[in-house]
Amino acid sequence: MEEYKEKAKEIMVIGHKNPDTDSICSAICYADLKNKITGTDNYVPKRAGHLNEETHFVLNRFGVEAPEYIKDVRPQVMNIEIRHTEGINSEISVRNAWKLMDSLNVVTLPITEGRKLTGLVSIDDIAKSYFETFDNRVLSNAKTSFANIVETLGGRVITGDESEIFDKGKMLIAAANPDMMESMIDEGDIVILGNRYESQLCAIEMEAKCLIICEGAKVSNTIAKIAKSHNCIIIETDYDTYTVARLMNQAIPVGFFMTPRDRIVCFKTTDYVEDIQEIMTKKRFRDFPIEDENGNYVGTISRRNLLRSGRKKVILVDHNEKNQAVNGIEDTEILEIIDHHRLGPIQTITPVFFRNQPLGCTGTIIYKMYQETGISIEPVIAGLMCSAIISDTLIFKSPTCTPDDIEAAMELADIAGIDPEVYGRQMFGAGSNLDEKTDREIFYQDFKKFAINDVTVGVGQVNAMGPEDIEKIKAKEVPFIDTVTGDGGLDVVYFLMTDISTECSYVLCSGKNADTIMSQAFGVDKQQDTYILKNVVSRKKQFIPTLMNEMAERQ
Repeated sequence: MEEYKEKAKEIMVIGHKNPDTDSICSAICYADLKNKITGTDNYVPKRAGHLNEETHFVLNRFGVEAPEYIKDVRPQVMNIEIRHTEGINSEISVRNAWKLMDSLNVVTLPITEGRKLTGLVSIDDIAKSYFETFDNRVLSNAKTSFANIVETLGGRVITGDESEIFDKGKMLIAAANPDMMESMIDEGDIVILGNRYESQLCAIEMEAKCLIICEGAKVSNTIAKIAKSHNCIIIETDYDTYTVARLMNQAIPVGFFMTPRDRIVCFKTTDYVEDIQEIMTKKRFRDFPIEDENGNYVGTISRRNLLRSGRKKVILVDHNEKNQAVNGIEDTEILEIIDHHRLGPIQTITPVFFRNQPLGCTGTIIYKMYQETGISIEPVIAGLMCSAIISDTLIFKSPTCTPDDIEAAMELADIAGIDPEVYGRQMFGAGSNLDEKTDREIFYQDFKKFAINDVTVGVGQVNAMGPEDIEKIKAKEVPFIDTVTGDGGLDVVYFLMTDISTECSYVLCSGKNADTIMSQAFGVDKQQDTYILKNVVSRKKQFIPTLMNEMAERQ
């Protein structure tokens, strides 16, 4: 159960949807840096989409596990303060259940078998037990153990086996004379009486299952002997007859009054808070049990807990736009943003640490932060940051690449023990092997969406290592791209197939005025299905700004 408390305190470091190598590696490396700086907080890298082949290669090369995939960061039940009330056995008495409620200051107790929830008992259920006194068979109907009765009455067993269950007969007080008692007592009954020898003997001879002797009266050896021969249990108690009669219902097992599992509204730790709010307001229950993803009982929450539901704490890397962020980002507490892209329309509820530099890669920024804090960089972390820089700068060929990126990559490569040029070609070669990918997977593996006034534009990009790879990708994407327009509200889509070896991008497009915009923006004509842009490799610095300028002029 404690693990949920830990998860609620973790701070997620996460990149953009359709993550590239920089997005994944920066999340891992920045979480590592933050954990080393603080020494106490729990910074955990996450990812907002599936890994591409290039990133798979990088993580495998350095023996690093992929961050956990998270689809939505809205507050979940696990982020609420869960009351971790231990479950009780259904056989314990109503009396003990009430005493436990009082000591814990709760109004509901979970009833469990092992780690599985079987029911709930509430203070209302306890009250109900007192209204069943008109039914003198309620104890047998509830299959009450004699052990519960002994404990409830503070009794002493004189003869018989208290582990037996009272499952037949009624409960009565022997206030009449023996002659009248003969007509009242049936086999299996519980008889409450005093120290009158004749009444005790009569009850035993009528095959009563149990005698409860009140006011501390002692049972004679003769009665005890006769009772034993009749398999009759005798219990002595110091309480008077009236008190015993009142206490008896408190011996009933709570399982008799509990609300069974199939009638309980139960939530999972992974349920989103906003999804359960309406349900909780419509149900009469004070407390709602919580189960983990395996169906094991965790604890309970009440409506009050929703008022204190905590937002997840998030650090964004490699982006600062809402439409690129993981779902539910508006319901989180963003603590920091580390990025190298243009500023986008993202809002925070509190001031944040925001570091944005015009560099070729987020990994370069994080490298600088390692240097500034004086924390040494381990070879694995160095390899990941170097991979991010090589990827984003296309082995230093991209116009986004700066001298700082090159300097950082060289220093990191030395620590990691790799040759940037050789390793980069291996990395891009792995990334361009898309034979096993579907047209949709290829198109969206590195996809960005943005808006220009009222037009929503999507731009995807994939890298290749030669004309042969370009033709393979083109064969899949030409028939696919026309199906994308309108998907997710997209008005216009562009898809860049970038040949790193020739520093040339081949562009497919679809949507209203897509061809006209393309031709006028770059001054090129379409060749069959494709626009060829020489010396254009950067989507961020070369393609999108030119596209945006042309579209803005057309407004």
